[in-house]
Amino acid sequence: MTKFSEQFSRRKFIVTAGASALGSILLKGCLGNPPEPGATAGAGAGTAPAATSVMAVANEKRVEGIESTKITLGYIPIVEAAPLIIAQEKGFFAKYGMTEVTVAKQANWGSARDNVEIGSAGGGIDGGQWQMPMPYQISKGLITKNSVQIPMYVLAQLNTQGNGIALAGKHKGKGLGLKLDQAAQDYIKGLKQAGTPFKAAYTFPKANQDFWIRYWLAANGINPDTEAELLTVPSAQTVANMKTGSMDGFSTGDPWPLRIVTEDIGFMSALTGQIWKDHPEEYLAIRGDWVDKHPKATEALLAGLIEAQQWCDKPENRPELIAITSGRNFFDVPPAILTPPYQGKYMMGDGQPEIDDFKMSPLYWKDGIGNVSYPYKSHDLWFLTESVRWGFLPTTTLADSKTIIDKVNREDLWKAAAKLAGVADADIPKSTSRGVEKFFDGTEFNPAQPEAYLKSLAIKKV
Repeated sequence: MTKFSEQFSRRKFIVTAGASALGSILLKGCLGNPPEPGATAGAGAGTAPAATSVMAVANEKRVEGIESTKITLGYIPIVEAAPLIIAQEKGFFAKYGMTEVTVAKQANWGSARDNVEIGSAGGGIDGGQWQMPMPYQISKGLITKNSVQIPMYVLAQLNTQGNGIALAGKHKGKGLGLKLDQAAQDYIKGLKQAGTPFKAAYTFPKANQDFWIRYWLAANGINPDTEAELLTVPSAQTVANMKTGSMDGFSTGDPWPLRIVTEDIGFMSALTGQIWKDHPEEYLAIRGDWVDKHPKATEALLAGLIEAQQWCDKPENRPELIAITSGRNFFDVPPAILTPPYQGKYMMGDGQPEIDDFKMSPLYWKDGIGNVSYPYKSHDLWFLTESVRWGFLPTTTLADSKTIIDKVNREDLWKAAAKLAGVADADIPKSTSRGVEKFFDGTEFNPAQPEAYLKSLAIKKV
């Protein structure tokens, strides 16, 4: 696969991996008085808090011959990170022998990329939470310093759903919902003609939150490259930018979209779960050299993650999940901001009906189709195909896709870990393809024919 001709601008390197905690406890709290998990010892100024799993737990299933008990994983403070935090805080990592798992908050996706480039030995991270296809981009040196190739392995999908597209209040009454009629399309196109183009943000270029808003616009007859203006904004800045009016909308993860409605800044145009129900969201990926050196530790880590994902999906655990993740050292938001989306309750605003469906909440283990945690290779193929669609990757990518995906996607390690975690055979996918995927506009993606999908799309760069 050839490299992009276009190079990403480089951000100044920021180390965000915090100092390790002296210890962790099993946390139990109520929504009105959230705990402060992962207390940090010795963190310096500008250092994000981190937490390390060092506890002993009941029902231990420690892996024999485990090569290391230590790893540093980065995360971004949005709901996609919940399984990593819960696996550390509730002792699921420790249960399998991974007693020194540090979860380190990253300032933004650029910082996470920089930190995985240097690895934990250099003060960075070994892997963690990623948008797709960032692990592929890092593996090929497409977004790294000096185009250095750092092989990454995709090991698990962290969640489905939990994202949305929010729009500024000034656009209320224009019909800017999931599907746009001709008048709504003309309204957005007219903004560009008037010299005030529709500005929409995502948190990192050429990755899934960029794809969600591109798909929504293009499916509604609007070319995101010529009839709108897209830009990169860290998730924590989105609310402030919407308040100042410097952008018209954004695509990002909970809890940020909901704040737009609750603070009366704007409204929800669409949930990504409406655009593509039960869609793949973010992933756990780790440096290939770490995994190759620590195969049993990787299996133990994944087994702990799988148990955490099962725990996260139980409705009776959601109050404690909210209490833990909302804490100062993790998301640092009021529990009330997390509660509605974790219940599947979304106030859409602008006269749209509210959503009240637990299956529309962020899901971590099972959705309406099947297993969430398993990293389907067919989903990786969709992200690569969309990258070709928008000119982010060369057209030769599709011809080489099997080789490319087989090098990065290690679903075989997930299956081994699932057996270790006692997952029933019925819950372990038999195929690396989830089959034909369906989108809100009627478009279908058949993983066996990605070229046909690409050809069917009216708006694209190829």
